[in-house]
Amino acid sequence: MALSVPQGFHSRFMKDGAQAFKGVDEAVLRNIEACNELANQLKTAHGPAGMMKLIVNDIGKEFITADAATILKNLDIRHPAAKLLVMAADAVDSTTGDGVNTTILLTCALLDGAVELINMGLKPVEVVEGYLATYAKVEKDFPNFSIANADDLTNKESVKNYLRAAVLSKNLSHGNLIAGLIAEACIQVNRLPYFNVDNIRIVKVPGGSIRDSLVINGMVFSRVAETDKRSVTNAKVALFACAFDITQTETKGTVLMSNANELMEFSSNEEKEVERQVKDLSDNGINIVVAAGKFGDLYLHYLNKYGIMGVRLVSKFDLRRLCRMLGAPAQANICTPSLDHVGICDKVAQSELSGQPIITFSREGASGSIASIVLRGPTTSLLMDIERAVDDGINTFKALTRDNRLVGGAGAIELQIARYVTYLSTKNTTSQRFVQKLFSKAFEEIPKYIAANAGHDALAALSLIFTEQKASNKSVGINIFDANKPLDVMEENLFDSYLIKKRAIEVAVDAAVQILRVDQIIMAKPAGGPNPNAARQVDPEGNDDGMA
Repeated sequence: MALSVPQGFHSRFMKDGAQAFKGVDEAVLRNIEACNELANQLKTAHGPAGMMKLIVNDIGKEFITADAATILKNLDIRHPAAKLLVMAADAVDSTTGDGVNTTILLTCALLDGAVELINMGLKPVEVVEGYLATYAKVEKDFPNFSIANADDLTNKESVKNYLRAAVLSKNLSHGNLIAGLIAEACIQVNRLPYFNVDNIRIVKVPGGSIRDSLVINGMVFSRVAETDKRSVTNAKVALFACAFDITQTETKGTVLMSNANELMEFSSNEEKEVERQVKDLSDNGINIVVAAGKFGDLYLHYLNKYGIMGVRLVSKFDLRRLCRMLGAPAQANICTPSLDHVGICDKVAQSELSGQPIITFSREGASGSIASIVLRGPTTSLLMDIERAVDDGINTFKALTRDNRLVGGAGAIELQIARYVTYLSTKNTTSQRFVQKLFSKAFEEIPKYIAANAGHDALAALSLIFTEQKASNKSVGINIFDANKPLDVMEENLFDSYLIKKRAIEVAVDAAVQILRVDQIIMAKPAGGPNPNAARQVDPEGNDDGMA
C-alpha cells in the first residue's frame, strides 16, 4: 500500500502557481540580496562626484540624473522587499524632500551587517532588538551631534552657506551659483514661522548658460500676450477662472429671423453687450485681464480698443498661485469685480529669453508672496537635473525653518555616529556588542561611497578622518579634491539639516528592521491577461519591434 505525500501548506488553500518561501535562507537572506541589488545601482551616484544614471521609464521618457528619488520613481521594481525600500524612499522624499540616497544606502548597509551577524549564529529577532536598542541610544544623544545653528535666515550669504552642501551633492560645478539663487528666492517669500515650498516657482528656459539664471520677485510664464498691449505698469488685474469669450447656453436654442434687419440687430446687440462688459472693466481702472480659457475674437477687439492687456493661463495651479500673489480671487464668470477682488501688481510685461517669449508679473522690493527662479541652460536634461538640485535646496531651507540646527556635511555626521556607537560597543559585555559594531560599520559606508566615487582610497580616507576627529574633536569630513587633507566642515560651510539627517536615519533603521522581520514570503498566482507594458517593445538599438 502506497503512502500519499502531503502537499505543501500553500497548495491546500491557494491556486496552483502560488509560491511560498520561508526561513532564513529562503526569505531573510533573499530579501536582503534583492535590496542590495537595488542599492548597487545607487552607490556610484552618491556624493558630489557621483556618476549620473540614464533612466528610460516605461513610457520611453529619458532622465539623466544622480538623484535617487527620481531614479526609484522611474524604475519598475517587482521584488516585494525592494518595494519596501522604494516606499521608505517615498516617505523621506514626501516629508523632507531630501536624504533619499542616504536612506537607501544606510538601510542596505544595515542589512549587510545583519547577514554577517546571522552567519555568526544570531537570530534575526536578536539583530532587530539590537538595532532598535542601539538606535534608541543614538536618537537620545543625537542633539549632541549638532555643530551650529542657522540663526540668520534673512541674510543671503548666510542662507547660501547653509544650503551649499545640499546643492553641491547634486551639482558640483554650479553649486555655489544655484545655492545663491535658492537663498535669494527663499528669503523673498519666507514668512516665519511658516514657509510654503509652493511659493517658489521654477521656470526652465532652454538657451544661454547657467550663469544667466536669475530670480524674479513675482511669477514668470512662458506665454504670449493675447492682445496688442505688451507692457503695463501699476497694473490692476481682473482674474477669471473661465474663458474670456461669449458663453454658450446649456441647451440648444433656435432664433427665427424673417429679414436682414433682424439679423443685423441680433449681431449688434451681441457686440454692444461685449463692449459694455469690456468698457466697464476699463472704467474701473482694470488694465489687465487674466483668463483660464481662450479669448474670443470679439472680446480681443474691444480689449485692444480700450488698451487692456490679455493673458491666458492654461494651468489651474498657475492661476491659483497668481491669485495668491496678487491677493485677489478668480471670478467664475465674466463680470466687473469689486475693488477688493482686483489684483494689484507693480509691472506686467512680455519679454524674450533665447527666442522664447515670457510674461512677467513682478513686484518691486525685496519681499513678496511668490518668487520665480528662472533657470537657463543649453539642454533640457541639464535644466531638469538642476531643477532637482533647486528642489532639494528649497526643502532644506524649509527644514531649517522648522529646526535650525545643523550637522556636519561631507560624511562628518555619519563618522561621528560611527565613533559614538563604537564607543558604546566597548562598554557592552553582552552579545549585543557585535550588533553595535555592525551598526557602527553601516554608518561608515556613507563616507566610503563619497570618497570612492571621487576616485580615492576609501579606507585610507576613512582612517585619516577618524584620526583627525579623535585628535581635534572637530567635525571633519571627506575632502573629495584631496583625500590626504581633512576637510573642516565649519570652515568650508558644508552643513546638513539636522531634521533631514535625523529623519533619513530613522526611516533607514525602520526599513531595515521591517525587512529583517519578514521570515516568509507568500505570492499568489499572478492574474491572467496581457501585460500592458509588453504591447510595444523597443530594443536598445532603437528598433521598434512592435507586438510579438
